[in-house]
Amino acid sequence: MAHRSQDPSPTRTLKPRPAGMAGFTLVWAGQIVSVLSSNMSQFALTIWAFQQTGSATSLGIMQACFLLPEVLLAPLAGAMVDRYNRKLMMMVSDLAAGLATIAILVLHALGVLEVWHLYAAAVFQGLGNAFQWPAFSATISTMLPKEQYGRANGMMSLVQTGPGIIAPMMAGALLPLIGLTGILSLDVVTFILAIFVLLFVHIPQPLRSEKGMQSQGHILQEAVFGFRYIFARPSLLGLQLVFFFGNLCMGVAFTAISPMVLLRTGNDSVSLGAVLSAGAVGGVVGGVVMSLWGGFKKRVHGVLAGWIISSVFFSLAGVGDWLPLWVAAMALTSLFGPLIDGSNQAIWQSKVPPDLQGRVFSARLLIAWVTNPISPLIAGLTGDYLLEPAMRVSSGILPSIFGWLIPPGPGAGMGLLVFLSCFGGVIAAVAGYLNPHIRNAETILPDHDSPNPLSLPFSMEKQW
Repeated sequence: MAHRSQDPSPTRTLKPRPAGMAGFTLVWAGQIVSVLSSNMSQFALTIWAFQQTGSATSLGIMQACFLLPEVLLAPLAGAMVDRYNRKLMMMVSDLAAGLATIAILVLHALGVLEVWHLYAAAVFQGLGNAFQWPAFSATISTMLPKEQYGRANGMMSLVQTGPGIIAPMMAGALLPLIGLTGILSLDVVTFILAIFVLLFVHIPQPLRSEKGMQSQGHILQEAVFGFRYIFARPSLLGLQLVFFFGNLCMGVAFTAISPMVLLRTGNDSVSLGAVLSAGAVGGVVGGVVMSLWGGFKKRVHGVLAGWIISSVFFSLAGVGDWLPLWVAAMALTSLFGPLIDGSNQAIWQSKVPPDLQGRVFSARLLIAWVTNPISPLIAGLTGDYLLEPAMRVSSGILPSIFGWLIPPGPGAGMGLLVFLSCFGGVIAAVAGYLNPHIRNAETILPDHDSPNPLSLPFSMEKQW
């Protein structure tokens, strides 16, 4: 302090770093660019893996390798997000994904890349991504006022869907020109850009709530606290069970859609790009609408009604062998995705104290996503070894029942898998409407900043 007081130079005022909606928008823009390149890499690697193996099971294994570590590490990652700097947690995620991409790039450049290398890289990326979602979601409630949650969540949905509009087409167009090595190189550059933006933006840490101070302890105890918090509140648990059963069935459909299109079209990457891009267009339109509209006043309708409508449209993507039908079905399916996710996010951000959101959101992710590593394996094994052989010929039980709807031939079994599995989302959402704890979640649970917030005894939460 003495040295500073003796300094005769004029006092210099540090320029404040971007914060609030301006800061959030910068982080959002950096993530969009990074996700665009990542989607291009994923599309190119999917084509490469399928050409190497000709098996949907290999694609399912790759997805499982990414999702399993993310899901299993989620509780511990959430506790670390609440305990440490959230900006740092997001940077760790970007760094892990970037290092995995560099490893794939080097192996491919040396001509020694194999499919199992993609599995190993997916595990590493999944470990890093476990920190990304809870940290990014929790920063909204510290950077923005509650009135902007709907808008911010709509913008976040654009990060997931927006880059997908042009990523498949760009990857398909660039592959003949710069090859897989060039696309992976672009991905590495955008990871660096995303980390630089995070360094530049101010992301405040949340204030400690009474419940947050009570929950402090060993890192494993804090990780388990997120589950205790949810299980003590039937409305929050019920919402996540809707996603649990819906994701189990819809995950099967999402895994089957790519091999279905490739088998139906003779490995035509342009057709697959058109289908995936159509889904991305629908997601972007839905995200823009959600950003401007904010969703239903009673947000639970956005969750449950959105699940029903989206699942019905997705089931149509498995019907027939007509590309325009697949494109339209995928666009309409994704149109309601931002409504579902944005409405659900806004409910949780309003009800859970900000300093608990890392742990609670990670526990919430584990409940909703625990089936995600299993769904791709179910889709791959069921499609490759059961439905696909049965639907390739015009005779048999399945073709006699569904042949009028799904013409037999290559890809018909995958189409049938898409059609049947989507009804799981409908059943889950209807069950949510029938349950009063879920249907009335917003009135049962007051907002975390309410003058009279819900205060369950801490001893009661420990009973779990």
